Amino acid sequence: MDTDQPGVRRKVPGRRRSASDEKILAAAKELFLADRYDGVNLERVAERAGVSRQTVYNRFGSKETVFREMVRQHWSAFAGPDRRTVGCDADASPEEVLLGFARSLERFAAETDQIRFARLVVAESARLPWIADEFYRLGKGPVVAAFVECLESLVRSGRLRCADTSLAARQFMGLVQEFLVWPRVMAFEEETTAQPAAEVVIEEAVRTFLARYEPAPDDSPRPD
Repeated sequence: MDTDQPGVRRKVPGRRRSASDEKILAAAKELFLADRYDGVNLERVAERAGVSRQTVYNRFGSKETVFREMVRQHWSAFAGPDRRTVGCDADASPEEVLLGFARSLERFAAETDQIRFARLVVAESARLPWIADEFYRLGKGPVVAAFVECLESLVRSGRLRCADTSLAARQFMGLVQEFLVWPRVMAFEEETTAQPAAEVVIEEAVRTFLARYEPAPDDSPRPD
């Protein structure tokens, strides 16, 4: 039985994950997604990973930390805007930036366990709000912030005209995810089956966004 308390976790700043860590996190992911948070303990994680409970404890300290690190690892697979740099490719057009980001969102939803993770967060967040907070802090928050930085660089260079890049970033993500993510999270089978192809959704989202935020020809910066 785990006696670890939420909010109390072992800090492991800068520590590289070992092969044992990877096995533990992979096992934890399978269990948490299948049985939710309360259905998992360190004994089950250890058994699934093929290590001792003491090894799990020594490496992570608590079930909560295992969960947090599992979420962090999940989001590390997102190949969107580079979160380590500010701005976007200086030569990229707004259309190229938007298409690239939208396709990253689509791939992440289609090729990882993002849909199952989202269902887990929805199911647990009312009872354990820290799970939703961590899912956002470790993943979606940095992704949104990076996309906002991209839009701001496009605004600074005159390639977009947008007073509120934070609002615009969420508008664009909504245009994509309302079709490609949320019907699957909610298991709306009929809507999922009937929706347009992913690339059609993405291209229409880009056109809609640019119709609102792309500068008119006479708004382009004039040379000195």
